[in-house]
Amino acid sequence: MTEEATTPADVIPADDSPIQVSLLTGFLGSGKTTLLNKLVKHPDMVETAVLINEFGEIGIDHQLVQRIDENTVLLNAGCLCCTVQGDLVNALSELFIKRVKKQVPYFRRVLIETTGLADPAPIIHMMMTAPVISNRYALDGIITTVDAINAARQFNRYEESVKQAAVADRIVITKSDLADPAELDALNQRLQALNPGAPKVFAVMGEIEPDQLFDTGLYDPKSKTVDVQRWLRDEAYLKDDIPPEHGHEHGHDHAHDVNRHDASIAAFCVTRDEPIDWEAFVAWVRILIGQHGEKLLRIKGILNIAGRDRPIAVHGVQHMFHDPAELAEWPDEDRRSRIVFITHDLDRSVIEEKLDSLTEQAAKLDP
Repeated sequence: MTEEATTPADVIPADDSPIQVSLLTGFLGSGKTTLLNKLVKHPDMVETAVLINEFGEIGIDHQLVQRIDENTVLLNAGCLCCTVQGDLVNALSELFIKRVKKQVPYFRRVLIETTGLADPAPIIHMMMTAPVISNRYALDGIITTVDAINAARQFNRYEESVKQAAVADRIVITKSDLADPAELDALNQRLQALNPGAPKVFAVMGEIEPDQLFDTGLYDPKSKTVDVQRWLRDEAYLKDDIPPEHGHEHGHDHAHDVNRHDASIAAFCVTRDEPIDWEAFVAWVRILIGQHGEKLLRIKGILNIAGRDRPIAVHGVQHMFHDPAELAEWPDEDRRSRIVFITHDLDRSVIEEKLDSLTEQAAKLDP
């Protein structure tokens, strides 16, 4: 949430539909190249522009594949730098101009492939903050490939691989045909604990239907409406809030593998039955991003704000929140505020206690 955002904004009207942007990420060797190579040849991808860091083995006969400067990724840092984001802004801006001038075939979607050590957060930041981009494009979702053979070892050793899976909207499990069934089941359970809101799909040698990967965002380009249920998937977090094995008191301490980076990742949904004061919510968000910004891997929610009839959708990543969007209507009879969090080394109680404290203060000021 930017400092200027103090009132909810409107949803982009259906007749001015934004171009949907999807990020394809996944650790080194997890099958991104194979997946992308098959995707760009699929008939349903003809209206998709593809931005990649280096062509490698990607089939470049796709007429909307564009290369991003090979120097735009700092592999040793494991993330995209500010310069890189500028290059990406330029690439997206140029694509849009060429689309308007009909210098390239019409496209309604952009697929951005990141490198195996990349953190998706900087790209999400760019989508939220660059006016030239946020006014024309909308983040659809993050697609993460996970290697069924090597994922367990990668998760234990490389924190980047854990974060990539934790923030995903879709998880594509690759090489499942080569994996031992027991190991595959263990991986499935680990991914479910790490990111219960992301549906898991399987791709053997990159073979998968595009409709299994896209249209995961709040905005549904097919129906020209918003789809909160699909975007939030809060029911997956709510049912996993108290795992069966933790449903009772234990007389012993739990042993944790210090090498398992996903032990520090938490995925949960904060709900509130009563309407939330908007000023209290803004103050809460500012405190969270000020004190714990790096630990907020991803946040998305739907809010019942006191004094407003329509729900407010919010979406954030680390230190940055997208401007809130006032939706046309509630998706169902459920009027609770529901906020999904994916955090790193941040206890849920810290988040909830601060919200309750600020809400109580607001209630005292306006009884």
